[in-house]
Amino acid sequence: MSAQSNQRELLSSRLGFILVAAGCAIGIGNVWKFPYITGMSGGGIFVLIYFAFLLLLGIPVLCMELGVGRASRLSPIKAFKHLEPEGTKWHAQGWVSLVGSYLLMMFYTTVAGWMLHYIYSTAKGTFAGEMPAGYTGEQFNALLNDPSTMCMWMILVVFIGSFSVGYGLIKGVERISKTLMLILLGIMVVLAINSVMLDGGDAGLEFYLVPNVDRMKQIGIFNVIYNAMSHAFFTLSIGVGSMAIFGSYMKKTNTILKEGITIALLDTAVAIVAGLIIFPACFAYNVQPNAGPGLLFVTLPEVFNRMPWGQFWGAMFFIFMSFASLSTVIAVFENIITCCSEQFEWSRKKSALYNFFIISVLSVPCVLGFSEWTWDWLKVFGGTILDVEDFIVSYCILPLGGMVFCLFCTSKNGWGIKGFYEEANTGDGVHFKPWMRGYLTYVLPLIVLTVFVLGICEKFHLLSLFE
Repeated sequence: MSAQSNQRELLSSRLGFILVAAGCAIGIGNVWKFPYITGMSGGGIFVLIYFAFLLLLGIPVLCMELGVGRASRLSPIKAFKHLEPEGTKWHAQGWVSLVGSYLLMMFYTTVAGWMLHYIYSTAKGTFAGEMPAGYTGEQFNALLNDPSTMCMWMILVVFIGSFSVGYGLIKGVERISKTLMLILLGIMVVLAINSVMLDGGDAGLEFYLVPNVDRMKQIGIFNVIYNAMSHAFFTLSIGVGSMAIFGSYMKKTNTILKEGITIALLDTAVAIVAGLIIFPACFAYNVQPNAGPGLLFVTLPEVFNRMPWGQFWGAMFFIFMSFASLSTVIAVFENIITCCSEQFEWSRKKSALYNFFIISVLSVPCVLGFSEWTWDWLKVFGGTILDVEDFIVSYCILPLGGMVFCLFCTSKNGWGIKGFYEEANTGDGVHFKPWMRGYLTYVLPLIVLTVFVLGICEKFHLLSLFE
């Protein structure tokens, strides 16, 4: 092992590692995408299938990414080079991870900025009092067509991310992420209790938590299974190297599988509680829970406006959303800054400063991409620059990156299952068993490949070929 890897700074405590790594996984996908996909996929039956795929797909790939990081004590851009057999080219994935992290930040910073804007808008009373039909949708469209406002919030998000990481691993990333996560969890519990106690919220709980096979048949069994499988993969933020970087900061006290299960449980708990916040509230005020992506910015402000103390609860909800998105921003920033520091021999502060300007500039096209004009070719991906960037990251880099981690950890021409098992089973806790090798080596890569292929088919409306 290189001298550089021996000198690796580690997170100060297990709680710090769990909260920081879970903060990377817990993002907008948990508290925005999971509830609306659940609403569109039939409620409780989707949640049940999702749990199964989280166990079969999400946790094993998460553990492989953590294992690569912990064994190498390096960022993804150098971790593969450190572990790969001589003469192989697995290290190319490190550069793909870095590019994917930049692409993710190019649109994620804009979406995180929307959350901050909605804290401000809700607190000042934009969604208070009598609202005409379509008012919340008009407000969201007005934001999308106001690039100066979006740019201001985007730059603030980039500053928070760069400042947090530039301040140091323990004093910056760990301390700030732990604070964000603990406040997030507290706000989440308060919001969930408030929603569950609303009159009429019982119907929302039944929809959300009780499996209904008939509802699944109406939506399409294949669609529900695919949605559950793909979200079980994407929810843990695996495939782009962000988990590998935190794996490199792990102590070897506990096994990789023990820590992976803990992260996945915390990530899933946040997603589940987000549903407990949203679905009872929607049913209590006769609002459909299957509104899709518009659920967060169009539907929920209307729901909060109907509640007693709605302005307070709405502001609290978007604070919760902002903390969830910022935790992911900080995690991805850490991956980028560490990769740059190791590759170009920059100090942490220098790398953070440079990347503040780089990511701010790279994020501008996304901010400008919601104006009335659009290029025809963008319509293929949904109509905005955000859609193109999201397609490249979510439908290509993440699943293919996850498959590379999987093959690298199991292939004889890569790190190999023996090396992975030795690293993963070091420490106290649950171990990977010998009988799991066949599944990890042959079945798991095929499942990840299926996620990629079906994702492309879904994006280009080809899933009817599988029905």
